[in-house]
Amino acid sequence: MRTVAEHLAACLEIAQAAAPLDVVLPDAVGCVLAQDVVAGIDLPAVDLAGQDGYAVIARDVREATRNNPLVLDVVDAVRAGDMRPCHLVSGAAVLIDSGAPMPLGADTVIPWTDTDRGESRVSLYCAATAGDHVRRRAEDVKSGTTVLKRGSRVSARHIALLAGLGLHRVRVHPAPRVVVVSIGDELVEPGQSREAGDVFDANGHALACAVTDAGGQAFRVSAVPDELRALADTIEDQLVRADVLITTGGLSVGQGDTVKEVLTPLGSVRFDAVAMSPGRQLGVGTVEGTPIFCLPGDPVSAQIAFETFVRPVLRQIAGRTSLHRSSLPAAISEGWHSPVGKRQFIPVHVSGSPSLGYRAEPTTPPGTVRLHGLSEANAIAVVPEDTSTVVAGDTLHCLLLDA
Repeated sequence: MRTVAEHLAACLEIAQAAAPLDVVLPDAVGCVLAQDVVAGIDLPAVDLAGQDGYAVIARDVREATRNNPLVLDVVDAVRAGDMRPCHLVSGAAVLIDSGAPMPLGADTVIPWTDTDRGESRVSLYCAATAGDHVRRRAEDVKSGTTVLKRGSRVSARHIALLAGLGLHRVRVHPAPRVVVVSIGDELVEPGQSREAGDVFDANGHALACAVTDAGGQAFRVSAVPDELRALADTIEDQLVRADVLITTGGLSVGQGDTVKEVLTPLGSVRFDAVAMSPGRQLGVGTVEGTPIFCLPGDPVSAQIAFETFVRPVLRQIAGRTSLHRSSLPAAISEGWHSPVGKRQFIPVHVSGSPSLGYRAEPTTPPGTVRLHGLSEANAIAVVPEDTSTVVAGDTLHCLLLDA
């Protein structure tokens, strides 16, 4: 029997970070940068007006007040993007839009609100110092500066910076394409009619969503029956688009469980009993070089196995440096007996604060697998293998599901 740590190590070993790709900016969102991004231009590229108003020379307006306005001739008007030569002389003003290039000689902008908004002549109601309401060249980014580090996860705010620097493509570790295959004669699609003995396919939908949450690109395959040829054909068909395959179900020793029989001739997949609760039998390996992870059919066990073993793998493939969920210590609200020699995972609801401490309350009786209880949890409490009895008030580390 493998320990949880041994099985996790085996999972991480077969799936390294994906080879970097140059992608257009929209496709980079959610991906991890594979190299530093260095600015090739200054931002802004020239001095710009920071507000709508009038570009002036600061020394010309040093005595202007609302009771004693200064009147200047308006000699030109400059709009954003207007790069024609414009030179301001002392004693004059230039009407200017926010974001427009500053005229040569001008060193400050008087906002519209501090003027009478004149067109040929303007009354200015306040003094200014050089640099007021001006965005200086390179005050945001200087050419040659590393603006984003390798390993950063690209978000919308990063796209704004990259596009602002004129970049069209960026080098990233692409999100892994993950195919989820549910297995079982009893499975039917939610929304369809259900006969006695049928079970709605909770795992296919839940695992596909878990893949997306982990940063992968999910493809869910309709449930496959417990039939050797059908499962083999499905897996071979999906290899074309999969960076990772996940199967759920078909792992017990009962009749109609086909995963081991199908995968053994197709690749190098190892099946082990793993010392954990819930869950037991798991598989990991490769099929034609594609990593495959075989999870239990019980929905709660499948979700916990995904969180424990597959989510870290997907984040590793995507180039993330932080592979595991955040955790915090919490005092358990009630006690129970934990299986000797197994790492137990208990859905809990954690409440509290850093100053007052945290408390964890099981959302399902320990030792049971209940979907409703899992849905009410915001964390998973982890009981170590060498702990057989949990006492109310004991502190356990809890993996935060919503962080």
